[in-house]
Amino acid sequence: MRESLVRKSDVSASTPIIAVTQASLPDVLAGLGEAATGWCEVNDFTGKASTHQLVPGLNGSGAVVLFGVEESGLSHPFALGGLVKSLPAGDYSLADDFPDQEQAALGFALSAYKFERYVTPTSKARRLGVSDDVDLNRIGVILDGVQLARDLINTPANDMGPEDLAKAIEELFAANGGTGRVVVGEDLLTENFPMVHAVGRASSRPPRLADYSWGSEDAPKVTLVGKGVIFDTGGLNLKPGSSMALMKKDMGGAANVLGLASMIMAARLPVRLRVIVPCVENAVSGNSFRPGDILQSRKGLSVEIGNTDAEGRLVLGDALALADEESPELLIDMATLTGAARVALGPDLPPFYTDDDELAEDIGVMAEAATDPLWRMPLWQPYMKYLDSKIADINHINTTGAGFAGSVTAALFLSRFVENAHSWAHFDIFGWTPAEKPGKPSGGEAQGIRCLFDMITDRYPNK
Repeated sequence: MRESLVRKSDVSASTPIIAVTQASLPDVLAGLGEAATGWCEVNDFTGKASTHQLVPGLNGSGAVVLFGVEESGLSHPFALGGLVKSLPAGDYSLADDFPDQEQAALGFALSAYKFERYVTPTSKARRLGVSDDVDLNRIGVILDGVQLARDLINTPANDMGPEDLAKAIEELFAANGGTGRVVVGEDLLTENFPMVHAVGRASSRPPRLADYSWGSEDAPKVTLVGKGVIFDTGGLNLKPGSSMALMKKDMGGAANVLGLASMIMAARLPVRLRVIVPCVENAVSGNSFRPGDILQSRKGLSVEIGNTDAEGRLVLGDALALADEESPELLIDMATLTGAARVALGPDLPPFYTDDDELAEDIGVMAEAATDPLWRMPLWQPYMKYLDSKIADINHINTTGAGFAGSVTAALFLSRFVENAHSWAHFDIFGWTPAEKPGKPSGGEAQGIRCLFDMITDRYPNK
């Protein structure tokens, strides 16, 4: 995606993209000549926002792209992304007076994403030239993180097992000078990660927990925890086929955490970054964990299993407990955790949970500014009773039979494993774009991490 953006000065010849409104179109066409005017009339182009028309230039001097905008600017910050698949391959450039150039460039590049690991790569490319005022370095950092997240999610589970995901983490940190380790198989029991082991033990590919750090030990501690369930069959509470089809994306929380970590390290933010990812496959075999089992946890809480298809919160519980032990200044976890979140808010608006009002306000402001939508949901303590167990410290699902507030009760369960972190936020993401839209090709998606990168950059700026 980064390669789709260049400096205008570095492009020898490009097709200009000119912003027009319905009111300004006649004047623009008057300057381009009769051929352009006739072309618009034949094609019914009126300058309506987010529509475009390729027209001849003045006196046949090449082509020009007319792109409709509102009087106030782009109709959507990523509206220009709609051009990526509509225009012929080649180089284009934004006119000097094109509005919102940085957002327009980001939308174009986000739309240029392709996942071509398993197909013959296409040679057709479209590049956009932008002015020197656009911060291509910062945009490039963001694009690299988004691409990493999308690539990891889109990779099928046969090529993205627990070991592969852990290796991706190792390679990211090695490339940036970070260090860490991976705890594998039976060593998870020795090192007190019993719930990670229980969820992943039924797979032929051993479970593991990756724990990597980067930055100065004296810097503020920012810890990211991601759900790394590389495929979720549901376990003994087996999913139907229709619900299993997209389960390669159940490591979307880990993928997004790695995308965010990539941004933080590339920007060299003055933090001590730590990333913890339990990498497991929730499979079915003779040693699968069962409904009704009681699992011990790293935190010391005993957990009654109400449904093996609610495995993500179990592995996150052990990972959060580990993260919490060093009292980080900021602890963020991301997970494709509940269908209830999608029922409540749909695929494009992930909920987040925190009891830190200042943090919530910062996230809300940055999410809106970055066009990276998020919505705060409550950690409603009266619902904690839904997790009561008669034979363990807690049940990991709502056992009342009504099944209400599934995303809220999942967040409440996770909250039991966090007590020392100064600030904690949980993000219940979908990690997938079902239907393509500007800036969002269909498939694996980075959700919330552009906002979080801006928020962390604002809190811990480079000096």
